[in-house]
Amino acid sequence: MLRSRLRGALGLLLAAGLSVSTAACGSDSDGGDSTKVSDGPVTLVINGLPPATEKANHDRFMANVAAFQKANPNIKLDVREGKMDPQTFPAKLAGGQLEDVFYVYFTDPANLIAKRQVSDVSKYLKDFPATAEIKPEVLKVFQDDKGGTYGLPYKNYSMGLLYNRDLFTKAGLDPDNPPATWADVRAAAKKIAALGDDYVGYGDYSKSNTGGWHFTTELYSLGGDVAVNEGGTWKAAFNNAQGKQVLQQLKDMRWTDDSMGSKQLLEWADLLNMMGSGKLGMYVATADNIPTIVNQYKGKFETYGLGPIPDGKGTLGGGEGYMFKAGLPPEKIVAGLKWLTFWFTSPDKIAEENKWASETDQPVGLPEPAIYTGASAQKQAAADKQYANVPQENYAPFVASMGKIPVKLEPPNAQQIYAVLDVAMQKVLTDKNADVDQLLAGAETQVNQILSSVK
Repeated sequence: MLRSRLRGALGLLLAAGLSVSTAACGSDSDGGDSTKVSDGPVTLVINGLPPATEKANHDRFMANVAAFQKANPNIKLDVREGKMDPQTFPAKLAGGQLEDVFYVYFTDPANLIAKRQVSDVSKYLKDFPATAEIKPEVLKVFQDDKGGTYGLPYKNYSMGLLYNRDLFTKAGLDPDNPPATWADVRAAAKKIAALGDDYVGYGDYSKSNTGGWHFTTELYSLGGDVAVNEGGTWKAAFNNAQGKQVLQQLKDMRWTDDSMGSKQLLEWADLLNMMGSGKLGMYVATADNIPTIVNQYKGKFETYGLGPIPDGKGTLGGGEGYMFKAGLPPEKIVAGLKWLTFWFTSPDKIAEENKWASETDQPVGLPEPAIYTGASAQKQAAADKQYANVPQENYAPFVASMGKIPVKLEPPNAQQIYAVLDVAMQKVLTDKNADVDQLLAGAETQVNQILSSVK
């Protein structure tokens, strides 16, 4: 959710129609089909360097920079610390001060492409075979409606159902077969809550925009949308049977079943802490919650399983990658692609990186990121298996569903919308007399006002 806040803050600024210089357009400079470039010296400005306080990751980044420059002596990397800072990005964008190759979240490319604030790198990709094995649905995030490509993905994620396998066993549930529907979740939560007064069957958020974030995920799982674009105008789309099902089930689980615990108004760290305590059965999450629970909240990897999002008609996803500054000359575009395919988008690098991660006690073998198809996907699977230090079998249900469940991105102005939907989540979880229809209607009005600024 922390990264979601950053994504949303930037998306808000971009969606609002940030004015930028148009001196440099989004196409490459020579306009032809040739991919021949000068082999003279090139200095490429990049970001993504972890801070020195993250010593292992910082040092690994710089080691890769050194290895790249040794392999490409004509390219000098001017490395900048940090990734995406919503506080400084708009000013850098407007002033033409972005790095040549810069970090983005999956929610950012569409706006940057539409406003021609990035370079089209399509014609150079044929010289970088690894890019042909990126999952089409993932690469599409960095493409325009004609298939032009403006960047490359690095990592992706999608929401599933994180659960405590030990509690499943204690409650007489099968830990290898997590709930497949929301009706199954409700039934399982009742059994887990029945283990004792301190046990919570299912947990959910309702504060600091996390409630709206989870409402969106749960709505997507039923095939719904938070917002839709009708003829160029964005409108709220959750005041319907699907939106009602999300809130009504949570209300029923909280007040009829008493399977969600009395402590509410939860935000991001709360559910991870509860899961680490061994008293929470399930909640909606991404795979990267698991190492956080282990490292910060005293959990154990073998305790946790990950299943697909219940009902599986859709799920919320996202990720990160790199794009190319508008107006870059061909020499810099090629240098940038060489850098990205040397490390970030390089299936041949996975085994080496996994070895390093395992030696520095970082998790290897989680089900995501997973951005490749074909031989590249096989390389990743083999490298993950070789160096895995987490119980991959615990995530088999989630892995089996990958590619079958549509992944949707956040709505425009996501954080403002989430703040509105927090209220509906809070009400059904803290007021047994909450009127679901009234809550949805009120939220719809507010969200339509927020969306009215989106062009």
